[in-house]
Parts: sequence; C-alpha cells; structure tokens
Amino acid sequence: MRQTTWEMGFTLLSRHSHWEAAVHLLTVSILVFVLLLGWTLNAYGEPSTSRPDSYAILQGRLVGDGFDESLIRSLYSRPEVTFDQRGLTAYYSHREATLNYDQFSTQSSIDQAIGYLGQHQKALKHTQDVYGVDQEVITAIILVESRLGTYIGKRLVLNTLSAMAALDDKDTRDSLWAFYVKDKVGGSKDKFDTWARRKSAWAYRELKAYLKYAKTQGLDPLSMCGSYAGALGIAQFIPSSVLEFAQDGNQDGQINIYHHEDAIESIANYLKRHGWRPGLSRDERFRVLLHYNRSKYYAETILKVAERLGELQTR
Repeated sequence: MRQTTWEMGFTLLSRHSHWEAAVHLLTVSILVFVLLLGWTLNAYGEPSTSRPDSYAILQGRLVGDGFDESLIRSLYSRPEVTFDQRGLTAYYSHREATLNYDQFSTQSSIDQAIGYLGQHQKALKHTQDVYGVDQEVITAIILVESRLGTYIGKRLVLNTLSAMAALDDKDTRDSLWAFYVKDKVGGSKDKFDTWARRKSAWAYRELKAYLKYAKTQGLDPLSMCGSYAGALGIAQFIPSSVLEFAQDGNQDGQINIYHHEDAIESIANYLKRHGWRPGLSRDERFRVLLHYNRSKYYAETILKVAERLGELQTR
C-alpha cells in the first residue's frame, strides 16, 4: 500500500532533523497539490489553468515559426501572463443577437457622439476628404465599438489570444471544460471541442500578428487591453486587421490604434479597402459595413446612428 503524503512526512521526521523534515514535508505537499489540481486563482479569484507549463507548447510553436526564443520565453515568464478562462467562457457563450444595440441610439449616446464629432473635427474632416468615408459613419463605429474610446476592454490582449490558441491542446481543452465551462455554460462537450479547435487555429494566427504589430511599433505586448475576443484599440480591430489596415493618423511615426487620430484613419482605410466610396446607396453601405462586423444588427445600427448624426450636423 502507498504511503500518503502525511505518512511520508512523518517518516521523514523520524529520519532527519525537525527542520529538514519540515522542508521535505512542505515540498512534497506542494508538489502533490499542484499535480492533483493544476489550478491556481486568477485575478478574479477564480480557478485558473495557469500552471507553469500552460503555455509551453504554445511557446514552442511560436519559436518554431520564427519568433526569437529568448524574447518569447521572457515574455511568457512575466507575472502578468495568465490563462484567462473567464474570458474564454464569455466568448464561447457570446451571442451577437442578444446585444442591446438600441443603447447606441439613445439621446444620451447621440449627444456624446455629437461631442466627439466636435472634439475630433479636424481629424474626421481630413479623413473624410482623403478616404471618402463619412465622418458620421466613422464616429458611429467608434461609438458602438468602444463608447467613443472610453471602453476598450480590460483584458490583456496577449492573455486572451494565448489562452484561446492554447486550446489546440486536448488536455487544456478538457481542463477548461471540466473545471469551468461545463458548469458555467453547459451544453455539449463535442460542440465545445469543435468551437475550441476552430478558435484556437484563428487565435494562433492572430497572436502571431499581434506580436508582429507590437514589435514593429515598439509596443509592449503586455501593455494593451482589449475585448474577450481579442479585439483591441478604439477601433476594436483584430491584430491581422491592424497589420493590414491601420494607419498613422497623427503622423507621429507610430501606428497606435489607442490614439484617436490613428483609429479614425484606420477605420476609414478599412472601409475604403472593402469598397466604400462616396455616393453608395444605403444597401451598398450596409454590405460594406458587414465586412467590419458580420452582424446585420450591427450594420443597421451604424447606419441609423450615422444618419441621425448627419441630420443634427445639418441643422
């Protein structure tokens, strides 16, 4: 019969000094606890899969794809790096149709948007002249995406994308399901696995894009917060869109979509590259906006808010 942890401890007490035995007992107890649970508490005081090896496989993949090994190891050893299972669960249970888009059409929201138009008039007017995208449409997008830049999300983008990418590993998926998703969301394990595998492949691509963005712009990868879906900045771009469409609107030599001028011009560039031009019909505008967000509720809200702003601007 195997000795229990405590029996092992008392055996040690009989063989060594009290101090040595106490150290051995503490070490064995901690190891057993970690191996059995493999979970710690995250910043929200909830179980977290932030084991020392949580991102070992992910780091190996990144290094294999050409990222500097010393930089990757150093980055993932920082205390800010955690496994954000709460964000993953929220993303898994997310349903676009349940969002309250009416909140952006209230008088309070419209008044705030009018204030934004006035405050950033120079950048908005310049961008409209250069890209042909209505300043009211740009403002409506910023209103819906980030409450005019006042709410960009509170989750570290690196943690969000890393946790999602790590779901490629079966053990990680199983742990997340058993300890968190099963009780919080429920549903079918097969359905969760299908979602997790699909999202992990997407997130890994976006994680690589994010690290490239941070490096090229001289930004700390652990300095940027975003949504539980990995969108970042005032415009709430995903990292691959940042690489492809983001612009240096304030001409300071750095593309930073947490700056209003950069976000404004980036949105305009994105829409123009997806077919926006002056004189489009409402239906054509609607279809272009679906490239920004595939939700029809979203596209209709942007148009409604922009039209309302346009009416007030002409008064």
